[in-house]
Amino acid sequence: MTHLSVEMLAADATVPITSAGHAQLGIAVLAGIAVIVLLITKFKLHAFLSLIIGSLVLGAVAGAPLDKAIASFSTGLGTTVAGTGVLIALGAILGRLLADSGGADQIVDTILARSSGRAMPWAMVLIAGIVGLPIFFEVGIVLLIPVVLLVAKRGNFSLMRIGIPALAGLSVMHGLIPPHPGPLVAIDAVGANLGITLALGVVVAVPTAIIAGPVFSRYAARWVDVRPPEKMVPERASADLEKRPGFGITVATVLLPVVMMLVKALVDVVVDDPEAAVQQVFDVVGSPLIALLTAVIVAMFTLGRAAGFSRGRTAATVEKSLAPIAGVVLIVGAGGGFKQTLVDCGVGQMILDVSKGWHISTLLLAWLIAVAIRLATGSATVATISAAGLVAPLAADMSTTHVALLVLAIGCGSLFFSHVNDAGFWLVKEYFGMSVGQTLKTWSVMETLISVVGIGCVLLLSLVV
Repeated sequence: MTHLSVEMLAADATVPITSAGHAQLGIAVLAGIAVIVLLITKFKLHAFLSLIIGSLVLGAVAGAPLDKAIASFSTGLGTTVAGTGVLIALGAILGRLLADSGGADQIVDTILARSSGRAMPWAMVLIAGIVGLPIFFEVGIVLLIPVVLLVAKRGNFSLMRIGIPALAGLSVMHGLIPPHPGPLVAIDAVGANLGITLALGVVVAVPTAIIAGPVFSRYAARWVDVRPPEKMVPERASADLEKRPGFGITVATVLLPVVMMLVKALVDVVVDDPEAAVQQVFDVVGSPLIALLTAVIVAMFTLGRAAGFSRGRTAATVEKSLAPIAGVVLIVGAGGGFKQTLVDCGVGQMILDVSKGWHISTLLLAWLIAVAIRLATGSATVATISAAGLVAPLAADMSTTHVALLVLAIGCGSLFFSHVNDAGFWLVKEYFGMSVGQTLKTWSVMETLISVVGIGCVLLLSLVV
């Protein structure tokens, strides 16, 4: 992954489906987003349908042929469901096994017994940071959601007080810390040192996660007082269970996919040879799909069998887990479709073209470019890749530490203000049972805090290192 260059990615980029100028594209973006928000908030149309209509409006205003706009949306939806959708399904199965076997009860009871009310948000951000170190944000969510919802319900906490710290820990890891793909691509693009970037990334990540997580959650809980949605909360384990799995084996099962993906990331860094047999093996073993699938199979024994489940009951548990997340998968997929329509219309390239005339600090320039692309396309990865490619030539005259800070500045910008064109926005909205407005006031503000606090820390570090 460290050899995946921006030039290679650019070579794979598609030709824009419209020849519209910058002004027309800007109007198209605003029109598409406005239609989505209006349909959902004013007309109460389902988010899945609203995203489809918003994508078509975007393409029409941008002057794209209707068939190509439809193809872009379908491609984005298919790609997102093929990746994120499968992971959500596997995570739902693991979560249901965790709940029905009594394993989730065991974790929650242990956390509530050993942590005071004030310490709970801090415990959640720490757990999320550890879990989120080697894995994608979406995978981290599906692993942590059962625990977050149960802790909030059993402890009688506002969901925001518990959920925001967990989301902050996951998001900070995703945007700033290698071995996540975004930071790795940026490291390679600008020629940064992996070890220095990782060390400085931790320095930036810790205060950022604290401010955007436990600290901000106090205010988020006042602004949006929501309780865990009943359809998403794992039910308490049945009273007829012979026993429930122990705390240690339960935690080990939940962390199994995390460990598998972390080992894969370490092998990538240490071996760093795509042709090596050991790296090829761990590329498969540590892929999110295989890691979560393995955890599900293992959970059938460590959780299901430990609770006395028969084969029939295990099968019934798996079947019950899939129905509640069907709507979530479709909405997240539609969000990916809208994002792909934006990208294929050339919105990302428009931002790059406009930003070429900016004359400011390199670190701040990198952050602003990533912010603009993130706002326009909704993709943190697209923002990271594009911004890294644009500012890479400027890294030639920078010190080793400042090149590492350049990577972190790009990562901070790529997280700015997630909204309706980001699949992650819809994932959080549906899992937490919030409205669009509530999600904007909590999740979107949290992401903005991460971005702003992060770049502030980066600029401060640039003065002393």
